[in-house]
Amino acid sequence: MKRLWFSLSALAVLLTVGGQAMAQDAKRPIGFGTLDAASAETVKTQAEAWLKATGKMDGGMADQFETIWKQDRPVLDRLADTFGLGNAEAAKLIAEARDTSAPAPSAVPTILKDNNQSEFFRANFGLAYARALNNRRVHEEALDVLKLFKAEQVVDPAAYLFNRAVSEYSLLNKEDANRTIRRLLDEAGTFSPERFKAVALLMQLDMVAWKTKDLDDIARKMKDVERRLDLSRGGPVTQEKQRDILARLDEVIKKLENQQKKGGGT
Repeated sequence: MKRLWFSLSALAVLLTVGGQAMAQDAKRPIGFGTLDAASAETVKTQAEAWLKATGKMDGGMADQFETIWKQDRPVLDRLADTFGLGNAEAAKLIAEARDTSAPAPSAVPTILKDNNQSEFFRANFGLAYARALNNRRVHEEALDVLKLFKAEQVVDPAAYLFNRAVSEYSLLNKEDANRTIRRLLDEAGTFSPERFKAVALLMQLDMVAWKTKDLDDIARKMKDVERRLDLSRGGPVTQEKQRDILARLDEVIKKLENQQKKGGGT
């Protein structure tokens, strides 16, 4: 099952930015439609109203806005670029989040906690920002951002739930990941991308076999430490995780030694 977990981690990150759709349908109908995504037209109208409210919708800005919304790109990407037009800090943050050569952020941006900013901006920019972080495997901060908001507050609830599930699964938060996946499959609507549903089902299937303190559990924890070291996070948290892995390995070794002793005595 270890091999499945490794492949799922890579696949989930790829699909976070909308990779090739997977043609895998579930046997039962998924989604009751209670959290359907807003249409592109609706989101464009909301984005335009937000940009006008910033007072920066001059002639040049209007042209840039129209150029963004004429592009054949995911709605969330177009919305994030619109936020970048009206807010220089947002433009800087999303650029840094997408830049694989930039240092990984270690805290939630203050702007996402600023109640002077509209909920429409904070929730949807937060989702775009978290998705970019997930794509870089910066799952801790991605999850911290997503926890500030609810699926009902964003224009694409399925993307919110999928990214939250990816973060929770990658951080080995089994109960939380299963809870989020159930919401994605049951509530995110019949128009939720099939790739989201397929990967969610694979994550769910993988977690069924998760056990604590076995070799696969240790392998998952080692993979998480490897990820943190790749992000230059070798501080106290990573060191504590390494100590836990060593303790678990010691337990497994002692258990095997005891089993061999019992076997040799029969």
